Amino acid sequence: MTLYIKNMVCDRCKMVIADLFKKTEITIKNIELGEVETLNELTPEQLQLIEKGLQTVGFELLDDKRKQIVQRIKTIIIEIVQNQSKILQKVNPSVYIAENIGRDYKYLTTLFSEVEGTTIEQFFIHQKIEKVKELLVYDEYTLSQIADMMFYSSVQHLSMQFKKITGLTPSHFKELKANKRISINQL
Repeated sequence: MTLYIKNMVCDRCKMVIADLFKKTEITIKNIELGEVETLNELTPEQLQLIEKGLQTVGFELLDDKRKQIVQRIKTIIIEIVQNQSKILQKVNPSVYIAENIGRDYKYLTTLFSEVEGTTIEQFFIHQKIEKVKELLVYDEYTLSQIADMMFYSSVQHLSMQFKKITGLTPSHFKELKANKRISINQL
């Protein structure tokens, strides 16, 4: 049985989910970002137990097919951005998303906008800016290196997008070094 889980966006999330299933004595066959495959079908009681457990640690069981697709889109985008994926050098993100979901990109953009109230492109940009913030706070790379890592065409393009989203220039943000970052699952 495959369960789809909202807000499952990193390896730590997978560990938390695996621990929850272990505590409820449900055997996991496979666990990926956004989904868990159990060895056996779950009873309604087990599903209810899992749902309550997930809610206590900030996750949500998705039963709506549309929301499941949207969550898969988000997971793909987060993986691309967090891993500064070389995929972006080879393939347009829209093509990559459509191929991974197995649906037409136009359908996916319409669905995403209806469910989330924002576009895939805006979600992608916000994810990239959050990663840029993280890299700026760590102070290990120059803005030029960050622009290259995040596949921006130029430092100016990154700076314009950063200012549009945050209201600050990257250098001003770096100076502040305040808690301006937002959790991935709150975007």
